[in-house]
Amino acid sequence: MAVSDWAGSVSDWRAALESMKAFMAPAFKRLEQRVSAGAFIDGLLSGVERKTGWMLAEEAGLARPYQIQSLLGRSRWSADGLCDRVRSYALEALGDPDGVLVIDETGFLKKGVHSVGVGRQYSGTAGRIENCQIGVFAAYASRWGHALIDRQLYLPKAWADDPERRAKAHVPEDVAFATKPAMACKMIARLLDEGTPCAFVLADAVYGSDHRFRRMLEDRGQPYVLAVRSNHALRFLEEWTLVQSDPVTMISELPPEAWQPLSAGEGAKGQRLYDWGWIPLGYQTAEGFSRWLLARRSLRDPQAIAYYFAYARAGTTLAELAAAAGLRWTIEECFLRAKDDLGLDHCEARSWHGWHRHMSLVMAAAAFLARITADQRRAAFGKQNETSPGHQIAAA
Repeated sequence: MAVSDWAGSVSDWRAALESMKAFMAPAFKRLEQRVSAGAFIDGLLSGVERKTGWMLAEEAGLARPYQIQSLLGRSRWSADGLCDRVRSYALEALGDPDGVLVIDETGFLKKGVHSVGVGRQYSGTAGRIENCQIGVFAAYASRWGHALIDRQLYLPKAWADDPERRAKAHVPEDVAFATKPAMACKMIARLLDEGTPCAFVLADAVYGSDHRFRRMLEDRGQPYVLAVRSNHALRFLEEWTLVQSDPVTMISELPPEAWQPLSAGEGAKGQRLYDWGWIPLGYQTAEGFSRWLLARRSLRDPQAIAYYFAYARAGTTLAELAAAAGLRWTIEECFLRAKDDLGLDHCEARSWHGWHRHMSLVMAAAAFLARITADQRRAAFGKQNETSPGHQIAAA
């Protein structure tokens, strides 16, 4: 195998980009919208530092930003229609029976009070309460890569109950207040209904601690590994006695030999190694399934322990659950790349449809990059199978 095979330098990315734009084109009603969307995506993929209307227009060779701003605001086209096509495009490249769906939210810091959904609320991005918008996103990850495939703006109750603010921001009448777990529940259910190949659903404790989210997945026979708070109340029967406990108490009772050193997958600095332990939970489950309380302990600081609820087919190994839990970082990587390189957090639009249009266009650009990477991996993987010593031994 040549260096160019696995490095990807032989990829015809210009043709691939035009192919992606052609795939997205039916989401736009008019030719000028398609041209503007193409220029918008080109600007997102360029080296322009700020992906604002003026900067993207300048990159496209336009004298004024009207055409770019109109794409997000005044023109008529469906952001959800574009998002559906982004998802199809990404899953065609990344879809795999062993793939996972990851749910999480991210914050967008704002000044002022007019941008839809803005308010003083906790932002995990900032690590504190800030004036910001919050978006709930779904990502898909497999051996071929990862990409954002769905999104929705969180509408705080103060916004949802204010007809005047809703009207000014063009919030659709059928959008009511919903908690982030409720939004995630609906989003993941829709993705599973569409047939998205998914071995596990992954999420942090905001979602893992919500029993309705877990119940929805269990009712569908969908395995999951969901983070849970250390003080989450656990109640179950043990020899006809009601036992009340929490993850900290239960995991603290594990003997030293119950912990296994396992990798949570490869990170930026190599394999992420932890000690892992688990305890079966004696709740009633569907036939063939089991529940566990899972724990991940730092090798450097044994007091630093993360906790998870896991639901999977009976016989699933601790190593498989640990590997699944470790893939939750992929959505953080999606957020980081989309913000640092593609302007996910540079949205200037104040309206509901403007926010969703901007996010969908950025997701299209990110899906293009993910597909390029996936194609390179598939090509390299195929050539490796043809030429590697392991393949030759197997063939012999």
